[in-house]
Amino acid sequence: MTTDPLVIFTPSGKRGHFPIGTPILTAARQLGVDLDSVCGGRGICSKCQITPSYGEFSKHGVTVEAGALSDWNSVEQRYDDIRGLPKGRRLGCQATVQADVVVDVPAESQVHKQVVRKRAEVRDITLHPSTRLYYVEVQEPDMHDPSGDLQRLVTALRRDWDLPALEADLGVLQEMQTALRKGEWKVTCAVHHGDTTFAPRIMRVWPGYFDGEIYGLAVDLGSTTIAAHLCNLHNGEVVASSGIMNPQIRFGEDLMSRVSYGMMNTGGAAEMTQAVREGMNALFVQIASEAGIDRTLIMDAVFVCNPVMHHLFLGIDPFELGQAPFALATSDALSLRAIELDLNIHPAARVYMLPCIAGHVGADAAAVALSEHPDTSEDLVLVVDVGTNAEILLGNTEKVLACSSPTGPAFEGAQISSGQRAAPGAIERVEIDPVTKTPRFRVIGSDVWSDEDGFLDSLGRSGVTGICGSGIIEIVAEMRMAGIVDGPGLIGSAEQTGSPNCFADGRTNSYLIYDGTANGGPKITVTNRDIREIQMAKAALYSGARLLMDKFGVDKVDRVVLAGAFGAHISPKHAMVLGMIPDAPLDKVTSAGNAAGTGARIALLNTKARAEIEETVRKIHKIETAIEPRFQEHFVNASNIPNAVEPFPILRGIVSLPEVNHNDGGSGDAGGRRRRGRRGAA
Repeated sequence: MTTDPLVIFTPSGKRGHFPIGTPILTAARQLGVDLDSVCGGRGICSKCQITPSYGEFSKHGVTVEAGALSDWNSVEQRYDDIRGLPKGRRLGCQATVQADVVVDVPAESQVHKQVVRKRAEVRDITLHPSTRLYYVEVQEPDMHDPSGDLQRLVTALRRDWDLPALEADLGVLQEMQTALRKGEWKVTCAVHHGDTTFAPRIMRVWPGYFDGEIYGLAVDLGSTTIAAHLCNLHNGEVVASSGIMNPQIRFGEDLMSRVSYGMMNTGGAAEMTQAVREGMNALFVQIASEAGIDRTLIMDAVFVCNPVMHHLFLGIDPFELGQAPFALATSDALSLRAIELDLNIHPAARVYMLPCIAGHVGADAAAVALSEHPDTSEDLVLVVDVGTNAEILLGNTEKVLACSSPTGPAFEGAQISSGQRAAPGAIERVEIDPVTKTPRFRVIGSDVWSDEDGFLDSLGRSGVTGICGSGIIEIVAEMRMAGIVDGPGLIGSAEQTGSPNCFADGRTNSYLIYDGTANGGPKITVTNRDIREIQMAKAALYSGARLLMDKFGVDKVDRVVLAGAFGAHISPKHAMVLGMIPDAPLDKVTSAGNAAGTGARIALLNTKARAEIEETVRKIHKIETAIEPRFQEHFVNASNIPNAVEPFPILRGIVSLPEVNHNDGGSGDAGGRRRRGRRGAA
């Protein structure tokens, strides 16, 4: 057993042991981690910046001490003096391994940039924004009328626009008198119409007629990605959308790992709060730059997130969410000011956070409910927001049930041997020939299949780099349909499966997808551990859905809606073969895209919808999977592909799943002996 230090890279999840003194850049290259470098390790280009994380990481089984990396050296100091390194950053070519360490590769240091697929869905939204622009002409001051400028401005707004008595922040008072005189007593005001927390007030004053727009942000703060849509508050247009990886990934890929980090490390929760707010601000700079606007024109923002992210973003320690009864600090909607959250938009901008439903069912699930309206559906609809932490809703006009299920990061490509986030070069579509048992695939950034002419030329500089979440789902499902993987999830040998791509890999077998080593590229395989990771993730997802069906007293649903950016890229057939979702007609399985983001946009652009969702949330029945005995029973059954006991009759009418068993040592053209005596074991 090696005594060399363990190096763990995030967000990829790749890990390996390396001798003391190994540069981080070298370790990254040997593991196939996406870490950029142009200068050949001379400390000139700074492309290889990394962020080491310190403390106890229970999920990884390591404690990272202060001396895990070599000391800051003269090359790094020289670069910092000339160009500056962000606080906490090191150069991967200079920092060397001294002990176990967790290293985060920030987005700007990755060669293949993450594709955050949380686009703004097309949706008709009734416009009733919180903040509007009003042009007024104000009475000039008079020696005989001792009223202040603010009072006469408020009077003019009431006279011309029938607005109520308005308040103003100190920042408005500081700019108002100059604006009034520069505009010759004609000004444009941004007015927030008030809510249950804040009285109506003037947000900003421009001299004369302001021939511009004001904006709002709809933000989906996820465990893995943060996506924001910049909207014009006048016409509702989405003027820019952008996303980044959640910087908290370096503290733990799943939510409970982050809760654990906060428990195990003094100041850990505050550290994660700072990280997510800094990431948020970087995103806001990016999205404002893309739209070509001043960030101070952003007057309103709506956030949706799961309960753990909700607490960490607000600066609340999520400790209580890590133990029963999973008590939230508050489940109500919140109205705050941007300055309270250190957000770099207009300091007086209002921030609205949708209500949480329960301890592990958050504002993101509330946003999905606002977007998809299961409470108004005549047929029984299952809405699944697929992500690191899946939110699941089941309902119709009778009632709506909700739960969350900890699927983990495998669906995002993490914890998969050749897995990666969605980026150019990542395999996203796969087909396995049922006769030859060999694969063909497509990657992000190219529409050409791997067995077609011009494939390599179509890839440009990216090449084939790994497998993203939608790709790994299709691969495992295709392997199951081809008999390469059996029901319990075991990959067969070349002899058992008849596939030349199966090969012995230690005590189990693996399956070769692509070998680019001849041209300096990666060898991309699917291992039995990869299969197991997907089994655990999909079993958690299915078990949550099945538990809600139990509570509803049904064995089938009428419709399935796959929500979330990831859900938008999942093939319904492959999802059902895998056993991620209950058996249903494929034409009744649809995608809602980023439903949480859509819900956030609705709440941003229509303040009346905020009251609507607050009322709806109070009516949703919450189911806590952690204390439900049948959840574990469903989980064990759902670990099979597609399921050990559920027959999936509709699916079996569409595809044929070979009844193979690769654990019997048998051989044969389809993969061994048939099973006996197990209903639905496929």
